[in-house]
Amino acid sequence: MQKGFARPGYFFIDTDGIIREKFFEARYRERLSGNSLISKLFPELSHEVTDTIQAPHLHLALEQSDRVGIPGTRITLAAEVQLPPDVHVYAPGTQGYKPIKLVIDPMPAVELKPVDYPQSKILYLPAIKERVPVFDGTFRISEDLKVSTGSEFWGSLGKEGKTFTVTGKLEYQACDKTMCYVPASVPVKWELQVFPLDRTRAPVDIRHK
Repeated sequence: MQKGFARPGYFFIDTDGIIREKFFEARYRERLSGNSLISKLFPELSHEVTDTIQAPHLHLALEQSDRVGIPGTRITLAAEVQLPPDVHVYAPGTQGYKPIKLVIDPMPAVELKPVDYPQSKILYLPAIKERVPVFDGTFRISEDLKVSTGSEFWGSLGKEGKTFTVTGKLEYQACDKTMCYVPASVPVKWELQVFPLDRTRAPVDIRHK
């Protein structure tokens, strides 16, 4: 049924004409927004800060690539974490400690993609002679969501579209050189406006015969 369909995709070509990145989707109804694509290549340039939160032992900036989407759009949500000097949090995969974790609540309007964590660094703890993966300084955790393409969802949007609240939490345990603090959980949320697809047919004289 999909034979001959064009596949949405992007190439990132540097100034020497060399392809550095490519982004293609297997399903023609699913595609990255322009801002979401740029956020993967240049995250410091593309995300719009939509909220800031001062939490125990860290500052959090909530960002999103787009405030508006249509069915099939992939949008990037992000949490930029800023830790004070000499404070760290444990990276996912750490054994015996509570790692930082971004958890977005499931909702029928979107499909959640895997969470993207930055590259961790190894910290040596001389008191217990252990090496553990951690994050420190400023880093960004992001997750893509795809707006549903289901016909029932399309029908629920009406003509004016709807605004959805995406909720979740950031779980973490901050530590410094001498102690680890009580684990914390910070609520997070983003607002997303979804418009219906424009299904108006092209004028008769330019339709494919």
